[in-house]
Amino acid sequence: MSTKSPMSRRELRRRKRRNALIFKTVLLVLLIVVLAVLIWFVAGRPGGRGENGPVSSGSPVTASSGENQASERDSKIETAKNMAVQYDYQGAIDLLKTIEGADQDAEIITLIADYESQISNLVATSPQQVTHVFFHSLVVDPDRGFGHPEEKATAGFCQWMTTVDEFNAMMEQMYERGYVLVDLHDLVEETTDADGTVHMQPKDVLLPEGKTPFVLSLDDLSYYHSYDGRGIASKMVLDEEGKPTCEYVTPEGETVTGSYDCVPLLDDFIEKHPDFSYKGAKGTIALTGYNGILGYRTDSDYKTGENLTADQQAWLDAHPDFNWEQECAEAKKVAEAIKADGWKFASHTWGHIRVGQDCSLEHLQTDTERWLQDVAPLIGGTDTIIFAHGEDLAAWNEDYGSSPKFQYLKSKGFNIYCNVDSSQYFVQIEDGFLRMGRRNLDGYRLWEAVYGGNNRLEDLFDVNTVMDPKRPTDASLYAL
Repeated sequence: MSTKSPMSRRELRRRKRRNALIFKTVLLVLLIVVLAVLIWFVAGRPGGRGENGPVSSGSPVTASSGENQASERDSKIETAKNMAVQYDYQGAIDLLKTIEGADQDAEIITLIADYESQISNLVATSPQQVTHVFFHSLVVDPDRGFGHPEEKATAGFCQWMTTVDEFNAMMEQMYERGYVLVDLHDLVEETTDADGTVHMQPKDVLLPEGKTPFVLSLDDLSYYHSYDGRGIASKMVLDEEGKPTCEYVTPEGETVTGSYDCVPLLDDFIEKHPDFSYKGAKGTIALTGYNGILGYRTDSDYKTGENLTADQQAWLDAHPDFNWEQECAEAKKVAEAIKADGWKFASHTWGHIRVGQDCSLEHLQTDTERWLQDVAPLIGGTDTIIFAHGEDLAAWNEDYGSSPKFQYLKSKGFNIYCNVDSSQYFVQIEDGFLRMGRRNLDGYRLWEAVYGGNNRLEDLFDVNTVMDPKRPTDASLYAL
């Protein structure tokens, strides 16, 4: 049996030095590896680039660009979903398909399939089955609007005006019944010849089953001098976010800002219930010009100081620093914001004139030229005229297109013509025009429905729960 001889002290020291060297070498290698990994992460992966490093020839996707792509994808998906809520399913599909890699993205594929299914189940409503409702400026304070029955003007406010509470209740009940707001132009397919001639054909409105399209318009959004002190908003202005809202003067004389009329109130409602609007539609605002527009004194008479009424002169006297050019600039700015918000504008004639049988062609021409001069430049023009006093160019059973008044207005670019009609539907679409009747949702119709034994509004809402308890009920105030 052999035995191993013990190591000498010299051999032991040699081995210890060798082991220490090996340990240091391994540690150095590990440190080098760690340093290399750190450099790799800081400077960028192979084929990529650091903050100041070179770009490879392979067009890499950096972490920053990847985040941007993800953000753009999410933004487009969110926009598409919002479009679908307002029944623009095809628009939502088209937007989703612009996303890179959409055909391999499970979420996008699912959304497109859902929207295509929704499209296949839409129900068509003919334009002839679309009702059109309208309002004047709303009464914020019924005590001020209706509280002086001895004054001659009070009957007019009782008949023509709707209160803020009535308007809100109407919109809520119409929403609950499945009504959806559409634009006048949604009712027609328009084509234009090379010479600018516009042609129109009926176009169905496509909505899910159980939804009913309707059109809305506003008359006289000019805040006339005659409205002063009647508990009605005094001017359209822009809020801190650039959105249209109203100024209102309290009984104490304080000027406050808020949702005191149809435009901001309907905007508020649609923001809360986006499915109340078809593709973002709002209403059409019919403007006169003789006191200016939107509460701004833009009529050129305020500039020249000629042909002023007593109200106009009193207003100018109370505003010695008035600057007509600046007033027009402010009105135009507000009008542009209102249009950007989804609203449209229309002529209501410059002088709120009656265009029927007693109006000569010459008078209509003079009035229209004044409207085109004073109002059209501030709102960017329009193709729609909503007649004042509910009148029209011809009776319902007369040839509309051959009327000299129609031919004149058509030559000035008007293609949509609206009167007032108490029936549920009145729509006429011919090659050159859309003609539509409107239903007044005002004090007269409410009183007639509740106390007059003739309810023409039951398809829209329950008049008994809509009518403001502060509204007077004296029959003499509603006698036309």
